[in-house]
Amino acid sequence: QVQLVESGGGLVQAGGSLRLSCAASGSIISIYTMGWYRQAPGKQRELVAVFRSSGSTAYADSVKGRFTISRDYAKNTANLQMNSLKPEDTAVYYCAAEGVRTVVGRGNYWGQGTQVTVSS
Repeated sequence: QVQLVESGGGLVQAGGSLRLSCAASGSIISIYTMGWYRQAPGKQRELVAVFRSSGSTAYADSVKGRFTISRDYAKNTANLQMNSLKPEDTAVYYCAAEGVRTVVGRGNYWGQGTQVTVSS
């Protein structure tokens, strides 16, 4: 069984910063992609940033230049540094691990989500 545990959410004023962390645990052999998604009230879940096993990254246009994703392959962790936060960044942020290979197979997994609230 693979588990993703997120931490680091909270309340911050506009212009502030937060750092989200995600740790994957279980009988993990490898993870293809680790990323962050978010879902605001009444909206669909959307991609924020991904870090592929190749080392390439991708970001939503709305966060480019403000958010940075990092990854530690050995520890199976991924962090999201969020700077210059805006009220529209308010959402529940979810960590995702795709293409996770374990001793019993392969699958995709989600964390439980962490709330980020940016006040104006």
